[in-house]
Amino acid sequence: MNLPRTYRLHIIVSLLFSLLVLGAGGTIAWLGYIQSRAIALAAADDAFERTGREVKASLEHTFEPVARIAHLLADQPIARASNLQQRIAGLPALRLLLDGRTPIAAAYVGYADGGFVLLRPVPDAATRKLLNAPKQTAYHAQIIDFDQFGQRRATLLFFDDRLHELSRSQPAVFDFDPRVRPWYRLARVAGEVVMTKPYTFFLTRSPGMTMALRTDAGSVVGIDVTLQQVAQTLSAARVYPGMELVLFDDSRHVLANPGGRTAKAARKGTGLELPTLSDSDVGVLADLQPAASDAAPTTQDIRSDGGRIWKTVVLPLPTRRGVLSLGVAVPIDELLAGAYAIRDRGLLAALGVLLLALPLTWWVARSIARTLREVTREAREIEMFKLDGTPAGPSRVLEVDQLSSAVTRMRDTIRRFLDISSSLAAERDFPTLLRRVVRETASITGASGGLVYLLDADNKRLRPASFVPPADREASMPDSPVDANASAASTDALRENRTVVKMIEPGQHGPDTAYLENLYPGSAVLLLAFPLRTRDGVISGVLVLFSPKATAPSNEHVGFAEALSGTAAVAIENQQLLEARKALLDAFIKLIAGAIDAKSPYTGGHCARVPELTMMLAQSACDARDGPLQDFALSPEEWEELQIASWLHDCGKVTTPEYVVDKATKLETISDRIHEVRTRFEVLKRDVEIEHWKAVAAGADAIASDARRSAAIKVLDEEFAFVAACNLGGESLSQERVQRLHEIGARTWLRTLDDRIGISHEEKTRKAATPPAALPVLERLLADKPEHLVPHGPHDEHAHDERFNFRMQVPEHKYNRGELHNLSVARGTLTDEERYVINHHIVQTITMLSQLPFPKHLRRVPEIAGGHHETMIGTGYPRRLSRKDMSWTTRMMAIADIFEALTAADRPYKQGKMLSEAIRIMSAMKRARHIDSDLFDLFLTSGTYRRYAERFLRPEQIDAVDIQRHLGSAAMNA
Repeated sequence: MNLPRTYRLHIIVSLLFSLLVLGAGGTIAWLGYIQSRAIALAAADDAFERTGREVKASLEHTFEPVARIAHLLADQPIARASNLQQRIAGLPALRLLLDGRTPIAAAYVGYADGGFVLLRPVPDAATRKLLNAPKQTAYHAQIIDFDQFGQRRATLLFFDDRLHELSRSQPAVFDFDPRVRPWYRLARVAGEVVMTKPYTFFLTRSPGMTMALRTDAGSVVGIDVTLQQVAQTLSAARVYPGMELVLFDDSRHVLANPGGRTAKAARKGTGLELPTLSDSDVGVLADLQPAASDAAPTTQDIRSDGGRIWKTVVLPLPTRRGVLSLGVAVPIDELLAGAYAIRDRGLLAALGVLLLALPLTWWVARSIARTLREVTREAREIEMFKLDGTPAGPSRVLEVDQLSSAVTRMRDTIRRFLDISSSLAAERDFPTLLRRVVRETASITGASGGLVYLLDADNKRLRPASFVPPADREASMPDSPVDANASAASTDALRENRTVVKMIEPGQHGPDTAYLENLYPGSAVLLLAFPLRTRDGVISGVLVLFSPKATAPSNEHVGFAEALSGTAAVAIENQQLLEARKALLDAFIKLIAGAIDAKSPYTGGHCARVPELTMMLAQSACDARDGPLQDFALSPEEWEELQIASWLHDCGKVTTPEYVVDKATKLETISDRIHEVRTRFEVLKRDVEIEHWKAVAAGADAIASDARRSAAIKVLDEEFAFVAACNLGGESLSQERVQRLHEIGARTWLRTLDDRIGISHEEKTRKAATPPAALPVLERLLADKPEHLVPHGPHDEHAHDERFNFRMQVPEHKYNRGELHNLSVARGTLTDEERYVINHHIVQTITMLSQLPFPKHLRRVPEIAGGHHETMIGTGYPRRLSRKDMSWTTRMMAIADIFEALTAADRPYKQGKMLSEAIRIMSAMKRARHIDSDLFDLFLTSGTYRRYAERFLRPEQIDAVDIQRHLGSAAMNA
C-alpha cells in the first residue's frame, strides 16, 4: 500500500502561510480584476455604441447632402435637355457635383424616351486605360440621344480638368437603356429621393449606392454615392489597436473594410459582385449575421483560429434603403489590458508581502518544530523499542510541552511493561512463572505479597496455585480451594470480571483471606483482586494482592497492574497450552511406538526400550568430566528433541508388511507355500502308485514293480524332506545344496486345471505377461516363474531420493517370489528384495518425520531418528554417512538400538543374548567401526549397560562382563 507523502512542520506552516497570503492577495487581485473587467467591458459597450453613432452620422453626412444635391440637379436645364447639344451644355452643372468634396462618383440623368447623360471623373491612369481615354482625360461623359431618323445614338466624350473636349466617339453598339435600371424604376414619385441597394460600381469596382429623384419633367436624376467616407470613419473609430470593423448589408456583402479601405468587387461569372463576409480577409467576422431593424446590438464572444478570444457586436444602421449592419470585433486581451494590469499588480503586491514575511514565519515554525522533532525522535525510539534514550525536553508551546511530557512517561511505562512481559514470556517453568506474576504485580502496586488462584477443570472452585508471602514473614501457601459462588473479593472479581479493591477489616476475613489473619493479626489489609483473562476473554483464575496499608494505589498503578495481569494471564495460558500440547504429543508419539511394537511380536517392546537406553546414555555423556565427552551438554530443548527422535526412530515400520517382518520360512508370504510344494510331491507319489498298478494290470511282475514303486516314493520323501529343511533357513545353505534344489526342481508334474482363474487381479496381470499353455501341461516341481516377479509400483518411494540424500541399493523388483529363488537364500529366510523392504523402514522414517512441521528446536528429529543404522565408515544405510556426518545423539541411538535388539528376550524367533555376549558382539562392531568407540567406552565405563540390564533384562541374562578387555582407543573413530 502506498502511503501519502509527509512533510516537515515548518514547511507545512510556511506553506500554509504562503497560501494564505497568496490566497488573500490573489482574492483581492481577482476582485479588482473582476471589477476592472466589468468596467472595461462596459466601456467597450459604450465605445461600440459610440462607434455605431459615428458611423450612422457618417452615413447621414454622406447621403443627406447628396439628396439635397439631387433636388438642385432636378431644377437644372440638363434635367429637361432633349438633344445632344443641350445635354453637352448641361455638363458643367454635373461637373460642379464632382469637385471631390462630396462622395459622388458619377452624376447622370435618365429621360423618359430612353435618353441618357452621365459625367464621371477619371482619377487615375488605370481608369484612363480601362476607358481607352486620352492621357489628359479628367472626365468621361456618356450621352444617349436620337438622330434625325429616330435611332438611338451613343456618344462617348473625354474632357480635361477644364472640361475642354479631348476626344469624341460614337460606338456602333451601346446597349444601355436607363429606364430598366433599378434607380430609374425606384424613382416613381416626383420630388421623392430614393436609394438603391449597395452594389459594385462598374468603373471603380468599389461599393456604393445610387440616389435618384424623379423630376417634374419626367426625367430621373441619378447620383452614384461611394462609401469611401464611411470607410474612413470606420478607420478613425478604431479605439483599440486590434479592433476590426466592417459595414455590410442584409446579404452580408462587405461595404467598408475594417482598415478603412473600400471593398473591391470580385468578378463572378460575367459580372461584378461585392464580396461577402465569407470572402473577406477579416476571418474573425466571417460568421456575423445582419441585424434586424428593430433589434438591439448583438454581442457574443468568438474564439478565432489563433486561439485568441474576441468580443463582437453587430449594430443596426437604418438608411433610406433599409438597415445596414456594423460589425465590431475587439480582442478580449486588449479590452481587459487594464484589468490584467490591476490583477498582476495585486498579485505582485501579495508576493512582495510573502517574501518579506516568509523568513519570519520560517523561523517561528522551525522553533516550534524543533521540540516536535525531538518528541518524534523519542516516539521513533519507542517504536523501535529503544527505551533508554534522552527525553525530548520542554517547549514554550503549552500543547507541545504536554505532548513531550506524555511521551516521556509513556516510554518509561512501556519500558517497564515490556521488561516484565518479556521476563514472564521467557519463563518456561510453570510454578516459577506464577511466582513471578505475583512479585511483578505486587511491585507495581506496592503490595506486600499475593496469591494466584486458578479455576479447576469444572470451573467450580478456585484452587491456590502460587503464593508469595511478604518478604519479612514466612508462610505456606493456603491449600483450601474457594467455592466460585462464595462471597469474597476473589470470587467477586471472577464473577463480575472486574478489578476488586477492598479493605479487609480484622474479623471480617472470608474463605479466601483466612491466611491473612495469621500474617497480619488484628490489622486491616487492603486487598486487590484482578481477574486473569485468556485471549478469548475467558477467566481462568484470579490474582490477589494484599498489603497492610490504608490507601489504595493510584489509578495509573491499578491500570498498569490490570494490563500486566492480562499479559500474565496470557503467559499462564500459553504455558498451560504448551504443557498440554507437549503431553498430547508425547502421548501420541508413545501411542505410535506402542502400535509399532504391537504390530509384530518380532519387534516386541523395542520402540519403548530404545528411548530409555538412549536417554540413559545421553545422561552419562552429560555427566562425563573427562575424555572426549567432557564438554558434552544438552539443553532442555535438545533433551526433548532426543526423546522424540528416540520414540519415533522406527516409525517407518508402520509401512513394512507384517508377512515380511514375520517371515519365519523362506517360502512364506501371507501363508507358507511349502504346503503347495508338499501337494506337488503328493501328486508325484500318486503318479508312482498309478504307474505301479497300471503295470501290474498290464501283466508286469508285481514284485519288481512294487520294488520300483517303493524306491521312487522313498526318493520323493527324501527330496521333500530336503526341500522342507531348506525352507527353514536355520543354517547356511551351501552351493551343493542349492545345486540339489535345482535338480529336484527340474522334476515335472502334470497340471490339468487352469491356473488363471480364481486368482487376484494383480496376479492375473502378472500372468498375462506370458501366453497360457494348452492343458494338460507339464510343470516343474520348483520354479521361478515370470509371475513371481512383482515390479515396483509407480508410487513406490525408492531409496535414491535426492531430497534426502539416500544412498541405498534398490533391487530390480519389489518382490521376487520365485520358489527356487527363495529356497536358495544362503542365510536366514529373507531375499534381497525382502531385506530391502525391511531396511526401507528407515527411509520411511526419515520421509515421514521430514514432513512433520517440527518447531525450530526439534528440526533435527528426522536426522537423529534416521541415522541409527549408519556406521562410522559409511557402510550403513540409508545415507551411508560416516562418523563426521553424525551428531553425538545420532551415534548414541545407534548403540541403544543394537544393544536392545541383542538383549531383547520377547522376540518369538530368538532368545535374548546374555549380557556378556551382547557386549562382545558390540565390541566387535566397535573394532569394525560400525559404532562409535568413544560412546561405546562411555557406555561401559559409566555402567549404563548394567543399569539398563537391571531394569529390562531377565535375571538369567545378566552375567559378569570384563569391560577392560572391550575398551579401545578413540583412534578407531578416525
